[in-house]
Amino acid sequence: MKLHPQTRREFCTHACQAFGLAAVAGALQACGGGGLTGSSSIPALPRLAGSAANGVVTLTIDAASPLASVGGAALVQTGSGLFLVARTGPDSFTALTSTCTHQACTITGFENETYVCPCHGSRFDTSGRVQNGPAVTSLRSYRTQFAGNVLTMTL
Repeated sequence: MKLHPQTRREFCTHACQAFGLAAVAGALQACGGGGLTGSSSIPALPRLAGSAANGVVTLTIDAASPLASVGGAALVQTGSGLFLVARTGPDSFTALTSTCTHQACTITGFENETYVCPCHGSRFDTSGRVQNGPAVTSLRSYRTQFAGNVLTMTL
């Protein structure tokens, strides 16, 4: 392969293209492409397996469950999707979609009774209301019922 010397115009064109690509990569990194800055300090939600059938999710909560005590929360995985579940009282729970309303990232963090999206840092309370943006819309909630040690969520 024979190389020919670059002209000044070719050099400038390639340098500008490289600079442009670096700028785009940096912007993507800063806006979710590489995750939320400092997100490693946000505790991840424990994951639990639930059963889904006919629009109903059931989850058994025993003494070892992260949902065994008030203030506990978990990311519940089912055949119908992922759900954020928090125990808000002795016999009361909230169940929410785990999909952030900003750009549809899966919410995986939980800190100070607040769900945290790892992509852009949106925060939601355990009722799904936005505490900090960039999200502006609350998370979808589902009706729950707790009897015995079984939590039922109606989708």
